[in-house]
Amino acid sequence: MSFSSKLKEELSRQISPARHCQIAEMAAIISLCGKIIISEDDRYTIKINTENVAVARKYFTLLKKTFNISTDVSIRRNAYLNKNRTYTVTIREHEEAIRVLHATKLLDENGEIGENLNLVRNVVIQQSCCRRAFIRGAFLSSGSLSDPEKFYHFEIVCATEAKAEQLKSIIATFDLEAKIVKRKRYFVVYIKEGSQIVDILNVMEAPVALMELENIRILKDMRNSVNRQVNCETANINKTVSAAVKQIEDITYIRDTIGLDNLPDNLSEIARERLDRPEATLKELGEALDPPVGKSGVNHRLRKLCDLAGRLRGTGASGGME
Repeated sequence: MSFSSKLKEELSRQISPARHCQIAEMAAIISLCGKIIISEDDRYTIKINTENVAVARKYFTLLKKTFNISTDVSIRRNAYLNKNRTYTVTIREHEEAIRVLHATKLLDENGEIGENLNLVRNVVIQQSCCRRAFIRGAFLSSGSLSDPEKFYHFEIVCATEAKAEQLKSIIATFDLEAKIVKRKRYFVVYIKEGSQIVDILNVMEAPVALMELENIRILKDMRNSVNRQVNCETANINKTVSAAVKQIEDITYIRDTIGLDNLPDNLSEIARERLDRPEATLKELGEALDPPVGKSGVNHRLRKLCDLAGRLRGTGASGGME
């Protein structure tokens, strides 16, 4: 089971105790994945479709607990295309459908189908707890969450830009910054920041998925930190080895041209020490001298040897010693 499926399974078991929150969640569900059918004799039917059995069960339970109405559940599968089952929860009774639409404010007093997308004037989502339920219903209807082991991506797909803007505004009331991108003919509200995805899981009241995601984030951060440290140490080792190789080449050239005995004592001493200990660090070289010399002193002497080798080669070049 994918991380997204496990999250929906957890959310499907989350039933708000307050009726107003149940109505808010139902409003989001009908708005994002519901279909309102009006027959020729002006009778209403509501169909809600999903490919997730846990989500279908949640729809059925919400309608029963919130409105105490009967619904039909049907299952359809396209075997030819090998697609998942589609579960349809249907409210067939006209009066019950009208009652649900009025409660969720998807039907106005004049009998017109429509949704108030204004965050301030929509009474269904006035309270913070109702906005939590609305986001939860929206995610159950058309949301998904990527495998956090690979990358972080939370999204809810909306049919219209106005709906996407409404959802983005609702999410913003919890100090979370969602963005909108158009994908084919749909508008996707998404969050990519790992910490903000943790926060949106908290908003939707999914503690199990939240803790699992946090554990994954901690492990990924630790791995990244170790990798950065290893890469840094590897780079430093490569830099030190390259510098030592250059120093030995210069000292060897000086020895083969004018001889180390013709150098000042301090340069001759460090030159011989470097030839004897090619793998030693500057600190170790300095401690081997008599009297001991600090890293900066060792580096200064090796630079002088480099400059001398450059002059002897007739280039006049000087190279830095690490």
